[in-house]
Order: sequence, then C-alpha cells, then structure tokens
Amino acid sequence: MATHLQGSLFDQTDELRLGRLDRVRRTVLGSGAWIDVLPGWLTGADELFERLAAEVPWHAERRTMYDTVVDVPRLLAFYGAADPLPHPVLTEAREALTRHYADELGEPFTTAGLCYYRDGRDSVAWHGDRIGRGARQDTMVAILSVGEPRDLLLRPLGGGSSLRRPLGHGDLIVMGGSCQRTWEHCVPKTARAAGPRISVQFRPQGVR
Repeated sequence: MATHLQGSLFDQTDELRLGRLDRVRRTVLGSGAWIDVLPGWLTGADELFERLAAEVPWHAERRTMYDTVVDVPRLLAFYGAADPLPHPVLTEAREALTRHYADELGEPFTTAGLCYYRDGRDSVAWHGDRIGRGARQDTMVAILSVGEPRDLLLRPLGGGSSLRRPLGHGDLIVMGGSCQRTWEHCVPKTARAAGPRISVQFRPQGVR
C-alpha cells in the first residue's frame, strides 16, 4: 500500500525503542476519568508506520447509518488475545503497559485494534469504547500512534468543552478510570493537509 509519510525531524532512526513509562503525565478530566500522555514513547516510529502500512492485512468496513449503508472512513485490523501481533515491538509495548498499569488496571492488556487514517478525509466519530465491560466498569484503553500527527479530541459525555491532543510519531495516550463511560473521543476530519497515521489501541479482554 503506497504511503506518503513526512518523517519526523525528531525521529531520524530506524531503531525501534520504547521509552520509560514513568515519564507519562496525567491529566484528571473529572467524573473519575483521566488521561496519561507520553510524547515520543516509541523511537523509530516512522519505520514502524511503514512496516504496518505495508504488511498488516487491512480491510474496509461498511456500516448502516440512518437507514443508509456507508463506508467506514478508515481501514481496520484487529488482533485478539491469541493472535500474534504484526511487529515484535507491539508485543513489547503491550507487555510494558500491562506491567506499568498492573496495580490500577488489575488485568493485562490483551487485544490490539489498528486504525489506518490515510488522509484528512479519514476519521472516527465521537464515541466511547462501551461495547462489553467498558460500558459499566472502569477500564483503560492505551493508544500508540505512528505516522503523521492527527488530533484526538475528548469531551464530556453529552457535550461540553473539548480537549485536543495531537498524536503521531510514537506518541502514547492512555484513557483510564471512567473515561470510556463519562467522556467521548474522536478523530475529526480535516481540510488541512494531513499525512497518513496508524493508531494501535491496546485493550483488556472484553472491552471494545
């Protein structure tokens, strides 16, 4: 699959290396929700983007919306608990996240969902990961972003002022506590020039 990635000036290496998770910075959102953010957690993220873009078996989906079947505006891939992840550094990342958040989460991260935003026309609408246990229990979703930065927006459920976090080139965000139940997040479309981005969402079993 052809890509047009503008490499990061701060990530000029092919060596894939994860940083220290004790450098994450937490923002308390309210209603029991919080986010942890760590810019540049993965060094060599542009190399990983190229590998994932070329080698993951991406697929498109169609969904019913307002009595019309429409294309989902991004490409998708999903790896269950028993599936080998498409690159060893993603297995390392999942294990590191499980160790770091063991006391708060109380269970491992097991699955990985991948989204490929090819340009500014690709997006995901406001939502919370409320399929399964995320609808009724506190949980965590950790997102590693590679490729060009795209804005992730968060707002309280039901509307309100939003927070904006541009994520790409190896950045990490972890949404925890009640975030999936009491807040929503999205990646909006943009008319500005936007290069391709891949997000890798690590979740515990039974959270989608």
